[in-house]
Amino acid sequence: MTPKTMLATLALFLVLALPATADPLAKQLFGAKRDGSSHRAEPFGSYAKGCLAGGVQLPETGPTWQAMRLSRNRNWGHPEAIDFVQDLSRFAARQRGWSGLYIGDISQPRGGPMLSGHRSHQIGLDIDIWMRPANNLRLSRSHRENISSISLRRAEGAYVNDNWTPQHHAILREAARDRRTARIFVFPGAKVWMCNNETGNRAYLRKIRPWWGHHYHFHVRLKCPRGARGCEDQAAPPRGDGCAEAQEWVNNILNPPPPKPRDPNAPAPKPRREYVLADLPRQCASVLQSD
Repeated sequence: MTPKTMLATLALFLVLALPATADPLAKQLFGAKRDGSSHRAEPFGSYAKGCLAGGVQLPETGPTWQAMRLSRNRNWGHPEAIDFVQDLSRFAARQRGWSGLYIGDISQPRGGPMLSGHRSHQIGLDIDIWMRPANNLRLSRSHRENISSISLRRAEGAYVNDNWTPQHHAILREAARDRRTARIFVFPGAKVWMCNNETGNRAYLRKIRPWWGHHYHFHVRLKCPRGARGCEDQAAPPRGDGCAEAQEWVNNILNPPPPKPRDPNAPAPKPRREYVLADLPRQCASVLQSD
């Protein structure tokens, strides 16, 4: 064991030995890591409660993609996520007006809870892809910090706006048809537009899931890789194309149901407790202490 490894092991032992009230938050521990662990690539836990061993970094710039917001250091993922980005970006580069994809957050180098933003993206299998057509793949690091994506929603997400194109539909369709994809989150109006305009095989629509936000980017969630025994898949989407459900979301946006009366005697909801290392799968301690 090298001196560096011995010190890391001792530091982790001291962290675990502290009383519960003194435990540092898991997001602080994982957010401090600048590179992946020296393990074989494997996700542990669930998308919103886990970590990533042997994470791989998506190169900042490739022939058909650019990673955005590089200061966040969230362009890390499981190798299947990195391969997925490269495959989908090559498809996107063949679409009119696109040279590839702008890639937002994937994961931190060792996964785990993030210092800010997402509750998910913890096991290297969630990928945010910008809605902005990537027509310039020579953006500087500074430009990538300041440029913004574009919103595709209108009427609070009930409809798509004029920024929506058939190319967006094609890229989302291609992403959903990939066997590695578990589901894709996008704003409700986009799903309804796809439902109303799909003229081919509709099976992929099952994976397109309406969710709040997701109008500046769409969120791809991959299945647990084969053989990853410590990885917890999310339940599969309901059977069918899900178009009636998406239309219900839109109807509720346009005509919100009346708020449910609140019991004045009901206790105030407790704030969500943030995770400490002991809350995560046991393998995450080893992921943290690795060189």
